[in-house]
Amino acid sequence: MHPKVANIMKTNILTGLIARQANHYGERAALSAPDNEGKWHDISWKKLSDDVDKASAAMAALGICEADNIATFSANRPENIVTDYACFNNRAASVSIYATSSLEQLTYILNDAGCPLLFVGNTTQYKIARQAMPMCPKLKRIVVIKPITVDGDDDSSMQWSDFMKIGENASAEIRNLVKSRTSSATPDDLATLVYTSGTTGEPKGAILTHSNYDAAMESHLRRINMVSDKDVSMAFLPLCHIFEKGWTYFCLVKGIKVAVNRDPQDIQSTIQQVRPTCMCSVPRFWEKVYTAVQEKISSMNPAMRMLVRSAIRVGRRRNIDYARIGKKAPWWLEMRYKFFDAKVFSLLRSAIGIDHGNIFPTAGAPVSSKIVEFFHSCGINIVVGYGLSETTATVSCFPQTGWEIGSVGTPIPFVEVKIGDENEVLVKSPMVMRGYYNKPEATAAAFTSDGWFRTGDAGYIDEHGSIFLTDRLKDLFKTSNGKYIAPQAIETIMGDDKYIDQIAVIGDRRKFVSALIVPDYTALKDFAARERISYHSIDELVRNPRIHELLTKHLEEAQKGLASYEKIKRFTILPKPFSMEKGELTNTLKVKRHAINRIYAKEIDAMYE
Repeated sequence: MHPKVANIMKTNILTGLIARQANHYGERAALSAPDNEGKWHDISWKKLSDDVDKASAAMAALGICEADNIATFSANRPENIVTDYACFNNRAASVSIYATSSLEQLTYILNDAGCPLLFVGNTTQYKIARQAMPMCPKLKRIVVIKPITVDGDDDSSMQWSDFMKIGENASAEIRNLVKSRTSSATPDDLATLVYTSGTTGEPKGAILTHSNYDAAMESHLRRINMVSDKDVSMAFLPLCHIFEKGWTYFCLVKGIKVAVNRDPQDIQSTIQQVRPTCMCSVPRFWEKVYTAVQEKISSMNPAMRMLVRSAIRVGRRRNIDYARIGKKAPWWLEMRYKFFDAKVFSLLRSAIGIDHGNIFPTAGAPVSSKIVEFFHSCGINIVVGYGLSETTATVSCFPQTGWEIGSVGTPIPFVEVKIGDENEVLVKSPMVMRGYYNKPEATAAAFTSDGWFRTGDAGYIDEHGSIFLTDRLKDLFKTSNGKYIAPQAIETIMGDDKYIDQIAVIGDRRKFVSALIVPDYTALKDFAARERISYHSIDELVRNPRIHELLTKHLEEAQKGLASYEKIKRFTILPKPFSMEKGELTNTLKVKRHAINRIYAKEIDAMYE
């Protein structure tokens, strides 16, 4: 183990963090969040620390013990952060559950983790929790964060305000108990249980200890050294996603103000209000921005369009050919870039809401090289990375210089990566989980005999040390002609097409590759209006031959670089999007291929008739 890691593992960075930062920053804003009218308000470090202290005492007063697992079932709220750090003060573990989880998913996690206390965000989650409670014998108490009217026969739930009053009025004995727990916390304590999405089989709880987070924080402090406490981060992804959770913890360690976005659907308006300098996101966010920008460019008059395209060429030359590899651009190129940055790129960044942008970590799915190159050309620092719940988020990411387009960067400090059998990416690091909760067999299967974690991702490492992912091993399939297909790679190529919103590539043991396509319905309607295509429903529109012809042309263009056997030969346009509710997507919006194959068996079979 790296000596620096061994040294920091003597203490827990996250335990007591908020109180330490409050002593340093006082009334300075730690968080920001919208009220019910959508107006944003700051929450100071002192207020956050006071709330964590009250919540810590309330947990202890309600009988929470060391090593208990405490669940939060809510969309992003400042209270989610309060409960996490209150858990740490009590040497308890935080279990975050996606706000969109079903009754079945909630019940499974509550029972698997044995949670005695559950925090819920709103009425919807409260109703599901009430249904789950009779099936969860260890669950004793529900705390509702948003003020609502609880059921008349419910004597096991309380409002957040009442919960906090318990902490505020806690006895000296309870407060001393919390202090004793906080001071006796060790790096081996369980910090969080992060449940995997469950694309196949039931979810598994990755056991992440405080030592995992200690190493992750120190590693990120070394690699992500371009940020400071002057930055503002937007918590856009769900806080139960390890990417957002780990990034938010890192921001709090750095003293970066975190704006807590509650509804992902509101991101376009909230990003305009908050103007963050940092925000981690999945590629789909940037795909949509890219499509919107391309639409805007296409609608410009010829002179303006020529100016913008000239700007992008100059930006590419300066930022990709020079800055990317740490070389200083020639003075004439630098002057041209400064001109275009002021006249074109600054307007683009301002329109998105990131005019003061610093760093935008992006992970969770493959990222199109075209999109990475475009935004870097425009001076938007998308930092592509790779990680898993089991590795406390980041395994690798773009370094400041020397990164390779198409890669997921180089391993961050304290992480070793090698390629194993079947080209599987293997990881060894102090950030790798202890194992899966209550699942010794799954834990054993997740590691090689010599202790390397099996990521389940196929890839390779180039001569510069950059990691390139090819696909998920479990997603790879073989056509009946014996050709291996990497569906994610094909789907990524289609991701930046303005007419395609979602796509699932099909072909396992089939004669050729096909696809189910969820179009961008707004873009289709605009096309139909321009072409004077009449229709009475979306179902009728997607069956129109001219729509099929349109998507055929777009697929042909996008697939020019693919081998013949990789190309989508037939496709079906769907009138409704894939959804989590129907079991077609995970909570992280990944396609559940087994579910898609089952639910759309009729449509798939029809493409092979």
